[in-house]
Amino acid sequence: MCLGVPMRIIEIDGFAARCEAKGIERQVNLFLLQHEALATGDLVMVHVGNAIAKMSEEQARDAWEIYDEMLELEAKASDHA
Repeated sequence: MCLGVPMRIIEIDGFAARCEAKGIERQVNLFLLQHEALATGDLVMVHVGNAIAKMSEEQARDAWEIYDEMLELEAKASDHA
């Protein structure tokens, strides 16, 4: 299963951006969103190093809530194994 990760843009240089999520920074390619007006502070869904969609705060929060639940369930399953 492949997941996209919501990340906040903290710096843009052409089609490259430095993005952050939960204290982790990554270089992200913005080429696939060249038609979008992107700015520092915007949220994007990142998959395999590429921004694939611009997101709202609510969409990003919802995604992280689901991911946090999945990680919690995985940790509980590992504790019982």
